Amino acid sequence: MGGIFETLSGAGALRAEGASAQNIANFNAAVAEREAEAARKAAGFAQIRQAKKAAEIKSALTAKIAAAGGIGSPVAADLAAKQAAELELENLLIGFEGEVAAGRAESQAVLDRLSGRLARQRGKSAARAANVQFGMQLATLGAGAGLFRGPGTTVGAGGGLPVLGGQRFLTGCA
Repeated sequence: MGGIFETLSGAGALRAEGASAQNIANFNAAVAEREAEAARKAAGFAQIRQAKKAAEIKSALTAKIAAAGGIGSPVAADLAAKQAAELELENLLIGFEGEVAAGRAESQAVLDRLSGRLARQRGKSAARAANVQFGMQLATLGAGAGLFRGPGTTVGAGGGLPVLGGQRFLTGCA
């Protein structure tokens, strides 16, 4: 549809601008998706690192309790269980924070793609409006200059739109 009419009305540039904005938004969405994947992987590695550290902490605690002679003590068992629960909670928190960061990036990707589609649609709409406006200007100029007068054609009153056989051209246009 990129003919001379669109070139003269500027509609081609408006369409291209919308398409360009969509391409940029799609690129940003792809970047956000890669960020989501990276956040998940980073959280997974952090959880592995924390689990190893937790095992070392539990081992050291058991060794200290044993050195103190309290292995069979209910207090020592409670202390070890509490420490294990805290370390597991820390591990879960690392995973949760990674998932939240990934979800945020994925949401941004969805928003970027939607923004791109809207930009492309705005470009198309602006191009249509430019074409209609350009067509109206041509019709007005043509009617005023008598370009639409020919055999059996008259210029209608109230806007100078050409009338052929009682039918006004460009009806429905404001």
